[in-house]
Amino acid sequence: MNERLMNRALGAYLGFACGDALGATVEFMSPKQIQKRYGVHTEMIGGGWLGLEPGQVTDDTQMSLALGQAIINHQGWNLRAVADNYLTWLESDPPDVGNTCRRGIVRYRDDGLLIGLPREDEAGNGACMRNLPVVLATLDRPDDFEAWSLEQSRITHHNPLSDAATLVLGRMTNALINGQDLDVCVLEAERLIGQYGEFTYIPYPGKASGYIVDTVQTVLHYFFNTDSFESCLIAIVNQGGDADTTGALAGMLAGAKYGLEQIPQRWLAQLDSRVSTEIRGQVEALIKMNN
Repeated sequence: MNERLMNRALGAYLGFACGDALGATVEFMSPKQIQKRYGVHTEMIGGGWLGLEPGQVTDDTQMSLALGQAIINHQGWNLRAVADNYLTWLESDPPDVGNTCRRGIVRYRDDGLLIGLPREDEAGNGACMRNLPVVLATLDRPDDFEAWSLEQSRITHHNPLSDAATLVLGRMTNALINGQDLDVCVLEAERLIGQYGEFTYIPYPGKASGYIVDTVQTVLHYFFNTDSFESCLIAIVNQGGDADTTGALAGMLAGAKYGLEQIPQRWLAQLDSRVSTEIRGQVEALIKMNN
């Protein structure tokens, strides 16, 4: 197994969880509110509107783990197993569930539907935020990556902006895990903007909401304008808004770029140990599916 690839894959998944846990504290706050209360928010102290424990993760990481486990259990793709795992997660009384995610999972529970009709109000970031396990399982199979990504997304989010963002951030993560340089990511971002101009992030509009356009603009702005894992995550979560998700997605990209060793040890030590153990196991199993 390629050690450097594994290092970057672990960096992506553990970085994702670190961004989730760090950002959850300041979710739905404005930059001014964060500054007034915390100065610069740099530590996994828990709290926030969900009253979390330090190092506790939210729906971003929990849904990713549910997706990853379905892929591992079936050693491949079984969409109904993915939906079943999302339903099991929903019924476990998680600390936070997005409205669009809840609606799609309940639709599956009640009607057995694995996909709904396309909807304008499904342009949230809930599908994009959980897709990393698909990236890891399909590093050398771009057709499977696209098909699996869209199918898992549309259980809850059937919207062209959500689809496009999920695919682009996934391709960027794949490129970084495979050791390609930042130019590939810039090209992916440019291609997305060429397709949907609303994703333009230069100049950065300064919105970090759960709307997929705001989320992607925020992630791209801070990822491309920082030079370390730590500086990227601190900058993005202090923008507030949907900070657990923007933090998670930025952590995914930065972790894939800079590698596991660049994630601050204090964050890894604070991260929920059960989640950390589960992520390490999933990364190994998912990467093996590429051999």
